[in-house]
Formats: sequence, structure tokens, C-alpha cells
Amino acid sequence: MSSAASQTYARNSQTTATPREIEAQALLKAARQLQDVVENWSGPSSHLNSAILFNRKLWSIFMNDAVNDENPLAADIRQNIANIGIFVMKQTVEIQANPAPEKLKSLIDINCNLAAGLSGRA
Repeated sequence: MSSAASQTYARNSQTTATPREIEAQALLKAARQLQDVVENWSGPSSHLNSAILFNRKLWSIFMNDAVNDENPLAADIRQNIANIGIFVMKQTVEIQANPAPEKLKSLIDINCNLAAGLSGRA
């Protein structure tokens, strides 16, 4: 194994994250993308579409997992996740129909707050 490859392996093997940490990181990535759109707003753009699509895909995964009967979370927590996901999807449709940077704030806040909770910082 080359020196560079072994260094990469060593670095990655030390940074194994828990599922909660991975979810928090994904939520923060989506929030950063949305925030970048807000900060660089010049009207509807492919950047907006990409950020919205990433967030929608992420929330589709969360919602699908929440309704899975094999999910070990309590039913009320799973229902809350599904309800937030429904709000996110409705807000996404509204943003796509009538783009405005201030409409992204609720999505950014939701993602950041949930990431903080998953990371134990809430």
C-alpha cells in the first residue's frame, strides 16, 4: 500500500462516525447549501434547485425510515419526524413555485436544530 493510501486509510479509520453523527452532518450540509443560496441570492438558479433537491432527498430518506415498522424509535418520535418531513416537502414545493430567499430560513433552522439535537448540543 502506498504511503498516501495508508495515511488516508489511517485518517479515515479514526473518524468513524455513529449513525446520529452522520445524520447530523448530512443535515448541516443541507443547511449550509441552503444558507449559501440565501447569502448569494440573485433569483432562482440551478444552485437553488440543487440545494432544494439535496434537502428533499435527505428528508425523503428520513421520512421513509420513520414509517418503517422495523425502526426502533418510539412511535411518537417517528410520527414527529414524518410530520416535520411533510412540512419540509410542502415548504419545498412553495419555494419552487414562488422562490424567495426568506422562505429558506425555516428549512435551514429545522436542519440546524435537528443536527444540534442529534449531536447532543441542543
